[in-house]
Amino acid sequence: MNFPVMNQETIIRKLTPPSPSLKVRMVLDTDTFNEVDDQFAIVYALQSPERLNVEAIYAAPFYNDKSEGPEDGMEKSYDEILRILKRLNISSESFVYKGSRGFLENYSNPYHSEAALDLVERAMKSSEDDPLYVIAIGALTNIASAILIEPKIIERIVVVWLGGHALNWEDTKEFNLQQDVKSAQLVLDCGVPLVLIPVMGVTSHLHTTLSEIKNFVAGKGEIGDFLAKRFEEYHDDHYAYSKVIWDISAIAYLINNESIPTQLVHSPILTDQVTWSFNSSRHFIRYAHYVHRDVIFKDMFLKLARGAEKIVN
Repeated sequence: MNFPVMNQETIIRKLTPPSPSLKVRMVLDTDTFNEVDDQFAIVYALQSPERLNVEAIYAAPFYNDKSEGPEDGMEKSYDEILRILKRLNISSESFVYKGSRGFLENYSNPYHSEAALDLVERAMKSSEDDPLYVIAIGALTNIASAILIEPKIIERIVVVWLGGHALNWEDTKEFNLQQDVKSAQLVLDCGVPLVLIPVMGVTSHLHTTLSEIKNFVAGKGEIGDFLAKRFEEYHDDHYAYSKVIWDISAIAYLINNESIPTQLVHSPILTDQVTWSFNSSRHFIRYAHYVHRDVIFKDMFLKLARGAEKIVN
């Protein structure tokens, strides 16, 4: 597959974190029903209008004990997105799109889903100097399919992906990555500007507890009660238990990139054995190596409170 080739200077410029003075255009690709962290990420993004212009939300496929297969996972994610928007009083029309009904099997047959086609159309209308940020917090099937349908979009987007483990981890068998290795390999190899936010070793300490959720989320409007219920239902025994909400890191990077320290590295090679390999001749990506947990949760909790206050007033 032939992809547009950008020189290093262009890639590095596109990978410069967005200025705090600018409002960022973005779409969000999410396997929302998979856990409970996607729900928090969606709300966090939508309650940050001073910083983010969320243009669309895409339902991503997933397959675990909460779905009967990737298509069912995508459909359940789509329905969960609608439940969230209803509680935020936001219309889903021309805003939420269904994604792939399976994982990528080969590069000759991308999924022409509503989500992939919308991403192609939206990206091609974007300027190369004002790229569309594609925030991915699930398997990369929708994004990889869009790139295969129209490779030129890599010149007009920046992908921010919560996926894989830290580059020094013994493997990278993380859920989002392992669900669709071929799509992850394509995104890492094609040269699209990419911000990689790993799971284990980086965002793995973005934990919260039921006590904190009851204090700062429950009672914060209908959406706060919804999030608190999802959190409490996720685990039976909350005694000395904390839950990682790592998906919010991808949103936090756009809101305040200082909360997610990053560095430029050469794009790692994702092997078929689902491990990282390295070659210093490859293009650059931006790599997150730490997250400031308290800063991120404080910002999200404050926005939930403000959102509830606006509804009351």
